Amino acid sequence: MERRQFLRNSTLGVAAAAAATTLAAPAIAQTVFEWRMVHSWPKNLPGVGAGAERLAERITRASGGRLKITPFAAGELVPALQCMDAVMDGTAEMGHDASFYHSGKHPAFSIFFAVPFGMTADEQLAWFRFGGGQELWDELNDQFGIVSFPAGQTACQSFGWFKKEITSMQDFNGLKMRIPGLGGELIKKVGGSAVVMPAGEIFAGLQSGAIDAAEFIGPLNDLALGFHQVAKFCYGPGIQEPGGAVQLMVNKAKFQELPEDLQQVIRSACAEGYIDMKAEYDIRSGEAMATLANDHGVQFMRLPNEVLQGLGNAAGELVQESMDTGDDLTKRVWQSYLASRAMTMRTLRFNEQAFLNARTLEFTFPAAT
Repeated sequence: MERRQFLRNSTLGVAAAAAATTLAAPAIAQTVFEWRMVHSWPKNLPGVGAGAERLAERITRASGGRLKITPFAAGELVPALQCMDAVMDGTAEMGHDASFYHSGKHPAFSIFFAVPFGMTADEQLAWFRFGGGQELWDELNDQFGIVSFPAGQTACQSFGWFKKEITSMQDFNGLKMRIPGLGGELIKKVGGSAVVMPAGEIFAGLQSGAIDAAEFIGPLNDLALGFHQVAKFCYGPGIQEPGGAVQLMVNKAKFQELPEDLQQVIRSACAEGYIDMKAEYDIRSGEAMATLANDHGVQFMRLPNEVLQGLGNAAGELVQESMDTGDDLTKRVWQSYLASRAMTMRTLRFNEQAFLNARTLEFTFPAAT
């Protein structure tokens, strides 16, 4: 009996001592990374600007404060269109913008943001995740020492704001339009000139006459930027950017220095940011359209079929020329992109497009109150 009690007490004593040792052991210090994120958007701009701020906060919070991200809006640390240079040279560890701003470095960068008459937001995500798009993007970015992740989505954009009506393809002759990327190449192909300028300069450009027209995403941002004050007509649909995949760029060397769990925090935060931004645009753009139409008398107009077909033909020529003259990587990006577009269109035409057409038919359905 005494021996059993002794063994019991000894066992409890050892366990207690072990627990005490565990409790008394000092916590293992964890490295805290303090990073800067530059982005191309005016401070507090809804949609893309808010998305950049949310992404920085989301990464900081999800990492438990081990990866602290401080965002810098356009012009605060670097000019709006120089985010990639800042990430490459280490001025900032991260950059949040549209990849087509960097097509001067390699023309294939434009493909990863948006293609005229190309893929929608959902189709783009399918390409990135399951169609080989991310792998090709990684291959392109390797040349510049960065990695990129889809981190936001503008959804289908507006075609733009115009001071004069667009009734035929001839109306593009001599037109000066703020429009970057492949959309800009499309405008040049149909007789206009494309001007690249950051969001914060578009209003002044329209007001001064430096440009005759401009596109920048859609009603949510257009209302905030005041385009309705200097241009009369807003046209859709945004065939130049049927889905705009906003990117988070990260300096590759810095990314590889992070522990694996923090790398995954960035990937997961970007995936959530893609969905989150699209959701904001989907609902708040409708609210902005109502305000623009009801309070400011904006005319939302659809491009005539003749114009849509003319732009579509020009877009097809543009893509074919890029495939014919591009380097091996550009050709492989296009092959992958077009294969995914064909595959997703097959189901979307049968289901979602057919449903959206059906929803325009006359039938009784409760209205919003």
